[in-house]
Amino acid sequence: MTSPVRLALLGCGTVGSEVVRLLHAQSADLAARIGAPLELAGIAVRRLGRDRGALPVDEALFTTDALGLIKRDDVDVVIEVVGGIEPARGWLVEALRAGKSVVTANKALLAEDGAALHDAAAEGRADLYYEASVAGAIPLLRPLRDSLHGDRVNRVTGIVNGTTNFILSAMDATGAGFAEALEEATALGYAEADPTADVEGFDAAAKAAILASLAFHTRITAADVHREGITEVTAADVASAKAMGCTIKLLCIAARGRDTAEAETVSVRVHPAMIPLTHPLASVGDAFNAVFVEAEAAGQLMFYGRGAGGAPTASAVLGDVVAVARNRLAGVRAASESAYADLAVRPMGEALTRYHISLDVADRPGVLASVAGVFARHEVSIATVRQGSTGGGRPGSGDDAELVIVTHVAPDAALAATVGELRGLDIVGSVTSVLRVEGEA
Repeated sequence: MTSPVRLALLGCGTVGSEVVRLLHAQSADLAARIGAPLELAGIAVRRLGRDRGALPVDEALFTTDALGLIKRDDVDVVIEVVGGIEPARGWLVEALRAGKSVVTANKALLAEDGAALHDAAAEGRADLYYEASVAGAIPLLRPLRDSLHGDRVNRVTGIVNGTTNFILSAMDATGAGFAEALEEATALGYAEADPTADVEGFDAAAKAAILASLAFHTRITAADVHREGITEVTAADVASAKAMGCTIKLLCIAARGRDTAEAETVSVRVHPAMIPLTHPLASVGDAFNAVFVEAEAAGQLMFYGRGAGGAPTASAVLGDVVAVARNRLAGVRAASESAYADLAVRPMGEALTRYHISLDVADRPGVLASVAGVFARHEVSIATVRQGSTGGGRPGSGDDAELVIVTHVAPDAALAATVGELRGLDIVGSVTSVLRVEGEA
């Protein structure tokens, strides 16, 4: 075998610790696959002396000087599992410009400023791999980047956040409300003490930007992604979805389209949506992730598995490390970023979707006609209407009724304007729920 490939590991938390353990446990196999052994040159951490369990490494490898470690001449590959924007961006740009390959799991940085990393990789003629940034151990980004490079991807729909999928699955299974399901997720370790990034859709939006960039050969950032979380989803919404033969999932959706001038565009959005139980993503429960890809030649493809956790994410990291180490020994680098298409990002208002709207209305003649007139004024076609009693109405308002309306496909702006006008009608006590509907429900 040739000389070892030397690794600098930035971060030794949940994922970093698993990377260390797997490097040790699988050292012989990894060396055989690469053609050279892998060696840790150093591990950069925020604090020395912290209890990290029984890691199979010499304590002398730990340092708080991440930049100094990166700059060392004996470092070939930098692995970053710290997360966040800074100082990670500065560290990785430094490494790539110096010609050192980088493996990162940093979805937030890639979604905010992946361009800086790709530009630095091109400048230093170094590899930039980031399979672990989306969907944990699921092989997903490399198929989009390599396997489907000879095809045309038209749409990517995914469940890419395990915390929200667990919460919505629990609500569906037990009838619990959002707060109760979140409490259960926290107790079981699926939700962070501060779950904002998950339940408000920030985590999924970052992943959607990365997926869309690869699928459509266009630089897309998290700022381009329309984002809504699941905090407003109620037990009543879940029950209504069940009545329609649907379930509710937090989806990331990236799709090709065309603007009014027929120029090709792309839309990227993250929001809760009803999907029919016949959809492949409907059966994805618990904290699992799945991504459904639709391509012209390959057809429909589904990628499924555990999307988070120390061991699954470390597995994806090491897969990338093997790839960049092989490239380094062969004196080659992977294909550079593909952003030639440079498609315009279509505003959310132009995205074509469907709405499920629940209204609390006065129970008297002419109400349905008035409500239908609002939809007609905004050129939104109604697919189905279901009416029922609310059970006595609000005090002082007489008997009320519930209207549940599902629309046909229309521009999101027209649908939102319809809901806005409905809220202002005297006959409408409240718009109790608005959810998008995807698929053929």
